Amino acid sequence: MLIEATFIDPVQSRIALVEEMIRSQSAGHHPVLGAALSHLLSSGGKRIRVALTLLSGLMLGADESRLVTLAAAIESLHTATLVHDDLIDGALIRRGIPTLNAQWSPAATVLTGDFIFARAAKLAAETGSLAVMRLFAETLAIIVNGEITQLFSSRGVANRDNYYNRIYAKTASLFETAATSAALLSPVNDEVINKLKRYGYEIGMAFQIIDDILDFTGEQATMGKPVANDLRNGLITLPTLYYLESHPEDKDIQTIIGSDFCDELCLARLLDAIRASGAIQQSLVEAKQAVERGLSALENLPETRERQALVDLAYYIVSREI
Repeated sequence: MLIEATFIDPVQSRIALVEEMIRSQSAGHHPVLGAALSHLLSSGGKRIRVALTLLSGLMLGADESRLVTLAAAIESLHTATLVHDDLIDGALIRRGIPTLNAQWSPAATVLTGDFIFARAAKLAAETGSLAVMRLFAETLAIIVNGEITQLFSSRGVANRDNYYNRIYAKTASLFETAATSAALLSPVNDEVINKLKRYGYEIGMAFQIIDDILDFTGEQATMGKPVANDLRNGLITLPTLYYLESHPEDKDIQTIIGSDFCDELCLARLLDAIRASGAIQQSLVEAKQAVERGLSALENLPETRERQALVDLAYYIVSREI
């Protein structure tokens, strides 16, 4: 059952300020860049990383104006990575609307992503925190390194260390940075900063595990990409790992791991087999365990409306339609 996104309620008005700040970053530049930012912001989404940043900082007493700037930096970084990812993956639809690379040349798409990265860095600098700027730069390096590693890895790499490292770089690193940076702008000690870092890491890992589950259980019309797209591209995610561990002799999974061609019939058989096994349920349990570890990090922190919203956010992440 999908839990309503009530975690947004305490910061709804501030999210609007964040979006306005992001749109303003194209002022004085080519009008195409402004059009691109408006297009990307209009694609919807729950602004989970923005909410995570705002809720974490407000709970800990951060200055609100610096927090809004930080949230704009985090969301801009996320948006820039999506622009480049969609081009790399050849994705033409995201959240039901055309991607930039579906409308523009690869060169224009890359340059737009670069521009958004640059404005994200500017916004991070405007928080006035050297620690935040350093963390921001390190996170960007982690994300890019993860993408490069995936590009140059063989198809069908099937081990848990590879999987966890990949989803940390792809997703959890930015969740971790959002929560940690908000704490860095707050009047708190290192122990509290580390608690927020742990919370961001765990819910970020859970978020990507659920995304990987949805690749098997979602609908193409909703996701904007074919079901089992990861398998089709030889990318081994957690449900496939669980299935492999219990069915190592399966010829179709061995075809994927062996980097051989798995046609649509092969993919259909494997998809049905994974769905019929307990692999998806096992993956969901693992995502829920990560969320519980994240929630334990919030213990003994200020009992505010924002803290409750962070609890709601964690449960929302693992309630998305499976």
